[in-house]
Amino acid sequence: MALSDAPAAIERWFEKDAPKPVRKAVEKAGGKPILSAVHPYATPMKREAYERAYRPLQIELVKLQTWIKATGARVAIVFEGRDAAGKGGLIQRLTENLNPRGARVVALAKPSDVERGQWYFQRYVAELPSAGEIVFFDRSWYNRGVVEHVFGFCAPEERERFFAQVPEFERMLVGEGIRFAKIWLTIGRAEQLRRMLDRARDPLKQWKLSPIDVASLERWDAYSDAIRETFRRSHTPHAPWRVIRGDDKRRARLEGMRRLLSAFDYDGKDPEAIGPLDPALCGPPEAMPLDEP
Repeated sequence: MALSDAPAAIERWFEKDAPKPVRKAVEKAGGKPILSAVHPYATPMKREAYERAYRPLQIELVKLQTWIKATGARVAIVFEGRDAAGKGGLIQRLTENLNPRGARVVALAKPSDVERGQWYFQRYVAELPSAGEIVFFDRSWYNRGVVEHVFGFCAPEERERFFAQVPEFERMLVGEGIRFAKIWLTIGRAEQLRRMLDRARDPLKQWKLSPIDVASLERWDAYSDAIRETFRRSHTPHAPWRVIRGDDKRRARLEGMRRLLSAFDYDGKDPEAIGPLDPALCGPPEAMPLDEP
């Protein structure tokens, strides 16, 4: 499937192949902003409340980067999650006011023939932060745990080798002194479809779609199984996952900023400006649902 065919394919899947409850939820959504029946909030955060919290958090992020630069800290943040769960939007808000000379987003394309012949982690090692730098991984080595497995892009033995190595790989990162965190964005199935349709119908957003996105819609359960196994085998004391509910974009973005800021004791930190993490929106994998309707 060509990239230009993806929007039409999304529409066809919605009309012909989407599970009836999911299709009905989207059709009946109207102006309903949160489709998930089990989301902890019935309505989204209002813009005024969001903006009141947003600016102080942006100021704290600038303070954090200043501290990272001054101390030579090395910081790597991995962002993973369902398609359309809000990874890109969160990363954009995290980096909006940072100095790009010390903050870098890494979003690697599929491996080249040369990279496929290397150690699986090798091309990610080349992107790790240097002193005074923060790197945001927009997807990461966890492609092998989920996407590659779901679509058959890796052999079972390759995936087993990945799970055998990833805890020790991340232990080495931490042991080397790299400050390391992993964030997973989750989203309900109906909300995912609604956002995919929004992208398909907006010429300015169609570039976000790919043939993989289309095929992933019908592999929801396979993704769920792969995600559970990934958490079970890579949620460790030295590199724990934190899951953020992404159905309400504003709340999810604020939680992502708070999650990052809460992990550091930097000069001039203002806990009142950051505020507390919301345990209903951000927590360990066992506390967050993966199959919201």
